[in-house]
Amino acid sequence: MDVRIYYEDTDAAGVVYHANYLKYFERARTEYFRARGLSVTELASDGFVFPVVRVEMDFKAPAVHDDLVLIRTYPEQVSGSSFVVRQQAVRKTDGKLLVDALITLVCVGPGLKARRIPPVARHVLEKELATSVA
Repeated sequence: MDVRIYYEDTDAAGVVYHANYLKYFERARTEYFRARGLSVTELASDGFVFPVVRVEMDFKAPAVHDDLVLIRTYPEQVSGSSFVVRQQAVRKTDGKLLVDALITLVCVGPGLKARRIPPVARHVLEKELATSVA
């Protein structure tokens, strides 16, 4: 998913404010599932939501106003009720890695009780995980 950096995304130093990457990554995870035929809205209405429980982010280089940034999303690990994705922000003009993140999500249902990832979502994650390992 591409993200254009606007003035409102930047801080006093003129670079993207670090917390904005969390928003970009959230949008990219939604688009990741959408591109694979899944709707997070439909999953939520079926009682499956995926809150973030852990974030590890390494900031490698700054993005600035008007940069076009590609957000990549790759599954790294899938278990019964959680999964980890690697998300990266890469400047499109030069391919420079800006941010590298590992994000852990859990599947919860009503009452925020942990539950198994639904088969349709598990299939998408495991299929891509197997492809990236091969």
